[in-house]
Amino acid sequence: MSTDRYVSPLSERYASRKMQYIFSPDMKFRTWRKLWIALAETEKELGLPITQEQIDELKANAENINYDVAKEREKKVRHDVMSHVYAYGVQCPKAKGIIHLGATSCYVGDNTDVIVMTEALKLVKKKLINVLAELKDFAGQYKALPTLAFTHFQPAQPTTVGKRATLWMNEFLMDLEDLEYVLGGMKLLGSKGTTGTQASFQELFDGDQEKIDQIDPMIAQKMGFKECVPVSGQTYSRKVDTRVLNVLAGIAASAHKFSNDIRLLQHLKEVEEPFEKNQIGSSAMAYKRNPMRSERIASLARYVMIDALNPAITSATQWFERTLDDSANKRLSIPEAFLAVDGILDLCLNVVDGLVVYPKVIEKRLMAELPFMATENIMMDAVKAGGDRQELHERIRELSMVAARHVKAEGKDNDLLELIAADDAFNLTLEELKKTMDPSKYTGRAALQVDAFLENCINPVLEANKELLGVTAEINV
Repeated sequence: MSTDRYVSPLSERYASRKMQYIFSPDMKFRTWRKLWIALAETEKELGLPITQEQIDELKANAENINYDVAKEREKKVRHDVMSHVYAYGVQCPKAKGIIHLGATSCYVGDNTDVIVMTEALKLVKKKLINVLAELKDFAGQYKALPTLAFTHFQPAQPTTVGKRATLWMNEFLMDLEDLEYVLGGMKLLGSKGTTGTQASFQELFDGDQEKIDQIDPMIAQKMGFKECVPVSGQTYSRKVDTRVLNVLAGIAASAHKFSNDIRLLQHLKEVEEPFEKNQIGSSAMAYKRNPMRSERIASLARYVMIDALNPAITSATQWFERTLDDSANKRLSIPEAFLAVDGILDLCLNVVDGLVVYPKVIEKRLMAELPFMATENIMMDAVKAGGDRQELHERIRELSMVAARHVKAEGKDNDLLELIAADDAFNLTLEELKKTMDPSKYTGRAALQVDAFLENCINPVLEANKELLGVTAEINV
């Protein structure tokens, strides 16, 4: 690691090697050469005077890129594409005259951007599928474990630990649907020339419209895409970048919500993220177990959500057929969004895989609040024992306020059941009241909802993507 110059934390700390390679110079320049081969093959097949010997020469040198020659050439001409055209030509003397024939720089630049984003989306999808798979196991395991639910972070009617997990899953599932829609709509730019009119091919093919119409479909097929964009200026529409980063921002938002819930639950000592044997929680307080992974998810997620503004503003400010104020911004905003989301999903995988649940703590907190939530059932039992519903309702309201004061003002345990048992209006013993304190009576259909959600929504997705399962995350720090 270099210590005398800035190095992105996304590379050093957060993103996987695989995602880093997708956005690496090597991936980019190898893709450029594949695109030049696809263009030359297409032009040959459509009748231009290009020989198989030239094609074979290009293919023979597709992988052994002479970076030193390209770098030295770029110092002289100040143009990255033409420097690599020159370097490729040095290795392919027979084919150098037909490399990049009829194309503009965006032919390799923009098509490569689409290819790279497509590959990156596939990796994001793979990790997102595995997060859902991990959460499915967690939700299934704890589908019936009652826990105190919160609205406004105030105690509310109980739910189950597994049901809460389905709320996280549902948001990730929505993200997956958005991702698949955008991924399914990715199209190459093709080869459309400096202003999108294909004027150079009009010249090369002597105005043969049928042949010109075949260029883009043939290039798309050779590069593994269904089609190219139907119209463009010099570049593909920058709204494509907006759509892609909106998907990433959505994943980041879902992960942020998940991580916030884990942080709050860890504060309550009900659920903890993994904490390794030699991990240090605090330099000053040796006893601390900070939710640092979940905090990091939230931190990276905020970056991605804000980063999504970049392509939106860029697409809005493109002038006519193109301007170049997109370039520097794209080089930063798009790779870094993917690298950050890659790190976020690895963290999610790591956290879910090692979540620790403390049922006794969960039960203690729930039971401290349950008497308040059981008052409706208690009142119905008292009516059955001969009481007046309206009078009992007022009495139970008064006793609830007394019990609440004991808890909040005096620091005592919740004694509502004892207060009710001592009140002759209810005609119920403490033992009879305690029988109403089974938490499972108050979780409604939570466990059934978990089963239905997993069966109807998650299992079909996991089955359809079973070849993507099996990812394990490695956290660098």
